Amino acid sequence: MKSQEIRSQFLEFFKSKSHTIVPSAPMVLKDDPTLMFVNSGMAPFKEYFLGNATPKNNRIADTQKCLRVSGKHNDLEEVGYDTYHHTLFEMLGNWSFGDYFKEEAIAWAWELLTEVFKIDKDILYVTVFEGSDDDDNLAMDTEAYDIWKKFIAEDRILKGNKKDNFWEMGEQGPCGPCSEIHVDIRSAEEKAKVDGKSLVNMDHPQVVEIWNLVFMQYNRKADGSLHTLPNKHIDTGMGFERLCMVLQNVTSNYDTDVFTPIIREIEAITNSTYGTFEKTDVAIRVIADHLRAVAFSIADGQLPSNTGAGYVIRRILRRAIRYGFTFLDTKKPFIYKLVHTLTKQMGEAFPELVQENNLISNVIKEEEASFLRTLDQGLILLDTIISESNGKTIEGSKAFELYDTFGFPIDLTALILRERGLELDEKGFEAALKEQKDRSRSATKVSTGDWIILAEDDVEEFVGYDTLETNVKITRYRKVKSKKDGELYQLVFNLTPFYPEGGGQVGDKGYLEASNGEVTYIIDTKKESNLIIHFAKNLPRNPEGDFKAIVDEKQRNRSASNHTATHLLHQALRNILGTHVTQKGSMVHSRSLRFDFSHFSKVTDEELRQVEDFVNARIQENLELEERRAIPYQQAIDEGAIALFGEKYGDAVRAIKFGKSMELCGGTHVPATGKIWHFIITSESAVASGIRRIEAITGDAAKNYFIDRSTAFAEVQKSLNNAQDPVKAVNSLQEENNVLQKQVAQLLKDKAKNIKGDLKNEISEVHGVNFLAKELDLDANGMKDLAFELGGEVDNLFLLFGSKQEGKALLTCYIDKEIVKSKNLNAGQIVRELGKHIQGGGGGQPFFATAGGKNPDGIEKALEAVKSYLN
Repeated sequence: MKSQEIRSQFLEFFKSKSHTIVPSAPMVLKDDPTLMFVNSGMAPFKEYFLGNATPKNNRIADTQKCLRVSGKHNDLEEVGYDTYHHTLFEMLGNWSFGDYFKEEAIAWAWELLTEVFKIDKDILYVTVFEGSDDDDNLAMDTEAYDIWKKFIAEDRILKGNKKDNFWEMGEQGPCGPCSEIHVDIRSAEEKAKVDGKSLVNMDHPQVVEIWNLVFMQYNRKADGSLHTLPNKHIDTGMGFERLCMVLQNVTSNYDTDVFTPIIREIEAITNSTYGTFEKTDVAIRVIADHLRAVAFSIADGQLPSNTGAGYVIRRILRRAIRYGFTFLDTKKPFIYKLVHTLTKQMGEAFPELVQENNLISNVIKEEEASFLRTLDQGLILLDTIISESNGKTIEGSKAFELYDTFGFPIDLTALILRERGLELDEKGFEAALKEQKDRSRSATKVSTGDWIILAEDDVEEFVGYDTLETNVKITRYRKVKSKKDGELYQLVFNLTPFYPEGGGQVGDKGYLEASNGEVTYIIDTKKESNLIIHFAKNLPRNPEGDFKAIVDEKQRNRSASNHTATHLLHQALRNILGTHVTQKGSMVHSRSLRFDFSHFSKVTDEELRQVEDFVNARIQENLELEERRAIPYQQAIDEGAIALFGEKYGDAVRAIKFGKSMELCGGTHVPATGKIWHFIITSESAVASGIRRIEAITGDAAKNYFIDRSTAFAEVQKSLNNAQDPVKAVNSLQEENNVLQKQVAQLLKDKAKNIKGDLKNEISEVHGVNFLAKELDLDANGMKDLAFELGGEVDNLFLLFGSKQEGKALLTCYIDKEIVKSKNLNAGQIVRELGKHIQGGGGGQPFFATAGGKNPDGIEKALEAVKSYLN
């Protein structure tokens, strides 16, 4: 059975059980501060389990793309070494929100596996929660046990501990016992030797969990206590790749048609063979797996970067590149070539791969080229570390610097050291790594208390499109502590005019005013699990009182102006550069705007001028806002609205239109484009391959820009003696400066030639080497030219020059190449060590190197110390 058919049969089965089939949510999360990525099938439905929203149907089924590479669920280092862990995986799931419970969930799971998919009952085991005698004092899940007895022999129902059979969303939130279904696909001979039940949950590659049925019936409080939920829910997750392994009668996920087309392509490109050597197989599995994770992340809007979720994606891709580099001997980009195969394999189920195919390929190709250059640089730096080491063991702290600063993989460092008969101080490396992680955790750790419920309110209505102030009640609050922000309070109102951060737009600021005049400042607004959360430094003295919520009007209007400008900018780019342009990210706040878009070449100055003119023409037209807040999604698309990949849209959407610009958007906007006043592009740059970034300003910032430029122009004109044509005057000055610079350069050359003869007379012989150490009044280029001229005329020369230039110290070291070989000297190492005297550092090649420092008084000591290298 093909994987596409397996996926379809699962969804059709639950459709027949009155479930609504929903598409996979974007894997990259944008409004959940507790997660970077969807790491389980339930993550997109958290708001339903928490009671913060009501689903349109209490029964849902889907296949959800998930990513597990950090935090509690971290499978990254397992990937490639076994045959069933993955970074990205599909989670098939069926969900009940307060509808059916254990009886139906278990019966349907058994029916699907044994009657629809025809899995032999004799290779299945199930587990149930055995209870716990810890602080929770939970009883065994006898209800699930008794239900399972109707379908499977009791000796195949195993009791599992809290670690394996009690599922929790996190330290707080909905949780409950779970029942896992495991499959034993070992050969008959192996089964005769070892009973399968002893291998359940023991990480055996052919005795694996394929489905987990979670019975959510408790809520974990901040103090660790459990409380029964008012409504019981079902949350199930079945590993699609593992299910395919079972149904396709293979013993590895990588032998299913989910992966085999990609593996065949890797073999063809790298001239390797899967199934021959273990190290080669691991590398191929790593690349096949990581390709999927990176491709889906980029399709959902997350580009590789140096921070946050982007850093995770870059780390995954670099792991794949490094395995290809080390074990498949690939020194050129090749992973990007696999994107076409992946799209062909999975594009029907996940159309975002088709839509973003070119972008994914280009981004991966650029990342590959960049990291391969990093590996080359890292090898040079590692050579330096090895050459400076006195013993057989390389310090862990130096290896960590290579890893942390330059991104050079530690296992590649260890491999190279072993090949050269050296060892890595692994404990020192681990200590440095732990210290960094501890600092990071300490800086980001957040302690969150339980919500204090003041009033039950099913819907927290946002009224900020129509008003910037309104009367509100606080319905719940909680205290949060972090090292970064200190102690804050999170407040939720029954309704709010504060816009929560989203769609690239920052959250509103403002204040709450109590009836007695007390003011509580709102410093930020965010959205979490369908709740609009207001951050305050303090809690009102009477949180149960009546308040007026007031948004900072000036900040909101500036943000609205910039947000509308991004829509006009998007329209301008598509008109001028082409309809291939799509938004890939934005940041809108009161000061300026940032807009990322797909385009495969630098935007020329002329094109930027046309874009500016286009936007400003729309501003001058004073186009009025046409807003529809509850238009059906498909109708909006049919009418020409632009929807963004990576965004999660409901059945009804909000459409924003200014003239011919129409986009789906939840942000705030000006009532008419004339309010923007003016639009100015301040920069254009590359973010990644195929992604460009424009930064711009509007409104008050644009006015200040013109004022500052006008003031600066007046100062320049004044400096030019009020020249009538300042541009002509500046050009004249530049020409004069160029002439003078050439004259100065020639004078310095002549000066160097004049002193060359004197310096030859100062050369002395030290241990068979012609030696010279001298302080000169020359710049770096002058010393370099002089050093090479002397080196060309004097054999067997070792010299060090020092110079004081503009309050700083310079050192220049030249060593004849024959001396480098015969005496094992290295100019780069020498200037690094001598650089300590001038409070600086440097480097270069073995025969020529330079150093700079901030202590000119140390030059004399450096010149005295250099002679010791010839002892």
